[in-house]
Amino acid sequence: MRVLILGGYGVFGGRLVRLLQDVSVLDLIICGRSLARAQAFCAAHRGAARVEPLVLDRADIAETCRTRKPDLVVDASGPFQEYGADPYRVIEACIAAGVDYLDFADGADFVAGVSRFDEEARAAGVAILSGVSSFPVLTAAVLRKVAADMEIRTVEGGVAPSPHAGIGLNVMRAVAGCAGGPVRLLRGGRPVEARGLTESRRFTVAVPGYLPLRNLRFSLVDVPDLQVLPPEHPAMTDIWMGAGPVPDALHRVLNLLARARARFGLPAFTPFAPLFHAVLNRLRFGEHRGGMVVSVRGRLGGRDVVRSWHLLAEGDDGPLIPSMAIEALIRKRLRGERPAPGARSAVRALELEDYEASFARRAIVFGFRDDTGGGSLYRGILGPALDTLPTPVSAFHEGSGSRRWTGSAGVRRGTGLVARLLCATIGFPDTARNAPVTVIVSPEHGGERWTRTIGEKTFASVQSAGTGRDRYLLVERFGVVAVAIALVRDGKRLVFVTRRWSILGIPMPRSLLPTGETFETEIDGRFAFDVTIRAPLVGLIVAYRGTLEPAVACPTDRARPVHGP
Repeated sequence: MRVLILGGYGVFGGRLVRLLQDVSVLDLIICGRSLARAQAFCAAHRGAARVEPLVLDRADIAETCRTRKPDLVVDASGPFQEYGADPYRVIEACIAAGVDYLDFADGADFVAGVSRFDEEARAAGVAILSGVSSFPVLTAAVLRKVAADMEIRTVEGGVAPSPHAGIGLNVMRAVAGCAGGPVRLLRGGRPVEARGLTESRRFTVAVPGYLPLRNLRFSLVDVPDLQVLPPEHPAMTDIWMGAGPVPDALHRVLNLLARARARFGLPAFTPFAPLFHAVLNRLRFGEHRGGMVVSVRGRLGGRDVVRSWHLLAEGDDGPLIPSMAIEALIRKRLRGERPAPGARSAVRALELEDYEASFARRAIVFGFRDDTGGGSLYRGILGPALDTLPTPVSAFHEGSGSRRWTGSAGVRRGTGLVARLLCATIGFPDTARNAPVTVIVSPEHGGERWTRTIGEKTFASVQSAGTGRDRYLLVERFGVVAVAIALVRDGKRLVFVTRRWSILGIPMPRSLLPTGETFETEIDGRFAFDVTIRAPLVGLIVAYRGTLEPAVACPTDRARPVHGP
């Protein structure tokens, strides 16, 4: 199979070649305006797929289709918003030559306009699919899965790329052109025009049971989803999609420029794209992780429900996701599954299951959440991941009423002055080899009060579900100190990972964040805990580990309120 890739040595084209490098029956023609860059890319290629460099301008695509006779043309160049007065030149050439066509188009108007060629494409027996990328193919697949048992009313979400991923110049041109420019979307059941990057929302990408991304600000972008998804779901009244680039400082600069353009009627900032591109690709700091989130509100069985879908990608695997839709379609075609003739958006090109094989080969995970509310505290944070933990652990956290567990534990305390003062203030237990333990969990103000008695010492904390920037985190309060904790499933262990902390509601420096490995698991059929609390400059404060079993609660235990020290 011969595939001609426009922009083949660019960001998205190059990643597509990388994803297909194991397919020996592919001949990939790597096209672009620079023969030297195409040759250098092919020389560096390693894989079973054959590659061939070719210098090609888009204006010459018709002649190239006649002479090279590719089976498929992939347009990975862009920016599609700037294709000028004749934006569909490549599509027209492919229809005339009888060649199938796929593109990475991220421009909403470009993708929506492709349907004008549907009749011609059908007559020519050619499949023309536009917008074959995460937006809208992956988003649409997620919504179809959600819509299987609920009526979708509102949709919001976005993508958060890793700051280390790197961004192509053409992508930066598209972002700069979008800033302050018109964006058509559905709001309150009516089509309206907003302005790109002038409005923002915050999301936390949190696959159940995995370490979430930090809460990020997303700003409105012009993507095909805004126009091609509402017709797929007739009850939809609102849709909003954003991007969450970091560093946040540059993101806010783009927001200010977008508002200035919208307010004063300034021209597009596209000429400044090279500057933005250079700055963004040099300011690479923070976690090398990215993600995507789609939140849906709707109706199920006569009641309002809220569900969300989350995706996390580690390291260099995240940037590959936009190219995986075309990868999947090419692999399906090699299995004899060719898209039906016609010209349309790629909104129905793939299902979520089609992505799973590509995700499985990479450090990419995803999962659904029910955000409607109800259920236990830990159920709300862990979602379906709670069911994958050992039975004693899930049983301990599944209850919603008062419950008492008893057992034993060994304790170590820090010996430094500050450690001893902290232990005395909070009531942490004394050093012991095998001390009796009682843990009472009781509902309190929408959360849970945990009262622990180890040996002769009793100390208490209040746990609750985080909100705002602590969304999908467990917040535990010891008096004036609050610690936001991620609940992470690690095999048969539930690991507690500290993410943020504050005193009297004032955020404290991360460099002083209390740490230490803390987890729950199962030992010999019993609930087991292992808690270690350390602090920078202080060292060990306290560590205790042991096992618990549910105690038979008496009526007086359930009725008597529990108070900490």
